Amino acid sequence: MTFRAPVRDLIFTLTDIIGVRQLEGCERFEGFDLDTASAVLEAAGVMAAEVLAPLDQPGDRAGARYENGRVTAPAGFGEAYKAFSQGGWGGLSADPDFGGQGLPKVLELAVFEMVSAANMAFGLCPMLTSGAVEAIHAHGDERQKALYLPKMISGEWTGAMNLTEPQAGSDLSALTTRAEPDGEGGYRLTGQKIFITWGDHDLTDNVVHLVLARLPDAPEGSRGVSLFLTSKRHVDADGALGDPNDLRCGGIEHKLGIHASPTCIMLFEGAKAELVGQPNRGLMQMFTMMNAARLNVGMEGVGVAERAYQKALAYALDRKQGRSHWAGDGPAVIFDHPDVRRMLADMKARIEASRAICLLTAISADLAHAAPDAETREAARLREELLTPIAKAWSSDIGVEVASLAVQVHGGMGFIEETGAAQHYRDARIAPIYEGTNGIQAIDLVGRKLAMADGAPLTTLIHEIRETAHALIENPDPRLYGIGTRLQAAGDALRAAAEWLSVRRADVDGLAGATPFLKLMGDVVGGWLLGKGALSCVDRSGANAYARARIGVAAHYAETLLAQAPGKVASIIAGAEALKVLDEAALS
Repeated sequence: MTFRAPVRDLIFTLTDIIGVRQLEGCERFEGFDLDTASAVLEAAGVMAAEVLAPLDQPGDRAGARYENGRVTAPAGFGEAYKAFSQGGWGGLSADPDFGGQGLPKVLELAVFEMVSAANMAFGLCPMLTSGAVEAIHAHGDERQKALYLPKMISGEWTGAMNLTEPQAGSDLSALTTRAEPDGEGGYRLTGQKIFITWGDHDLTDNVVHLVLARLPDAPEGSRGVSLFLTSKRHVDADGALGDPNDLRCGGIEHKLGIHASPTCIMLFEGAKAELVGQPNRGLMQMFTMMNAARLNVGMEGVGVAERAYQKALAYALDRKQGRSHWAGDGPAVIFDHPDVRRMLADMKARIEASRAICLLTAISADLAHAAPDAETREAARLREELLTPIAKAWSSDIGVEVASLAVQVHGGMGFIEETGAAQHYRDARIAPIYEGTNGIQAIDLVGRKLAMADGAPLTTLIHEIRETAHALIENPDPRLYGIGTRLQAAGDALRAAAEWLSVRRADVDGLAGATPFLKLMGDVVGGWLLGKGALSCVDRSGANAYARARIGVAAHYAETLLAQAPGKVASIIAGAEALKVLDEAALS
């Protein structure tokens, strides 16, 4: 089946759930309005469906290749990347002073969902470039910004993030890559990095690498990490490319999924580099790129889920088997079997909830920079920080769950590679691992984010959830009452779990409950946002099939995920005693 860009769903989420119109009139986004957003999304949908989606399955089968020290992308990727760059899609939210379009981050993220749905392996390349652009813009000096940003924003060069080493995965305090002063004001990098997505390729002539490394006199641990900028080829003062730098790809990984995306082993063999920002502040500086990547990875989960859902729905509407339970006697398409329809409804509801969470996080980031008053900017910043681990972890988990359900809807045909359902399941599985595993996101949420500003961000969020629940319950339309009561109970469950964790967030009991809490919070925030959407549809649902469907999706979500919320508190407050008993001897 062909991919259909979910433009209508994206516009609904932007307008009816997260309120994108509040960005209209902001000085930072001069000229932005709903008409602009709609035009951008329509054009991006065409690009994703017609340029990127046709390369998805062939790219998976061919894979990126490493031969004779060179990395090549699958056939067609070079032409697609050229079209993507010429269309300006890599610089939607970038600074106009360096060639960007200066549009809101939330619109760029909506576009990125469609790119990921069409071709996740392709989308990783501009995603990492965008993150590198943000990091250089935030922490680079004026020369670095002027020299590198225009080429990266235009797509002439791409960017890569170099953190992980064989002995240092998530624990970056253990990294050993060295940066030695070269006597000329620069540095020479020596070391090995692994799992470097699009670290080398043939789509462009240059790859700009942001690398974490240690100076000779650096303190031990994470406090001794600095951020360096280097590139595949030397860059002259006027931006012209010189000879190859002393870095190379030593091979690419053979992976479960995203085969078309080269995951490189990068060898730095005295590569010429320059310091970004202050010495020994590299981890903080790299978090600019990592936080951008975390939100994008969450949206990757949404995108792959959307693609898998579309494939499963098309198959269910075509495959005939058994007797219909709703359409009378005779052969029926499997869509008319209650269990298949339940799976499809589960998929649809989870996609819409995760999409809304990611876009709410993105518009919070926009408001943190663009809101007219300081109080609103600070509240938006805190909300962005609170929601980022949920957007990343909950949404990427949803991507895996939905892709798995898509295989199940296909039955035995889903386990056969030719149908394409298996590819989405394989591709989606990396997202919960990327950019700090989802367990790390849960620890961040419980250990840091709940206590921010004395707990005010979560308190405010729960208050808004309760207000929406009350509005749903009080609405005269009977379809909303059940959504409201389920949301009210779920909000109470979230508050109870948060109160228990607030005094245990740093101990082993809090750590044991962190992941169940993040899942609960994602469930509740997702239900709240779908409830807001249902409220917006009531007055026009009589003659509008789409509005009726949105209410139906919110109701299904409430009767499934929200209904489970009160029961999930027990698993959060159980503590770690059972885990202590299940020691190595017990589990061996």
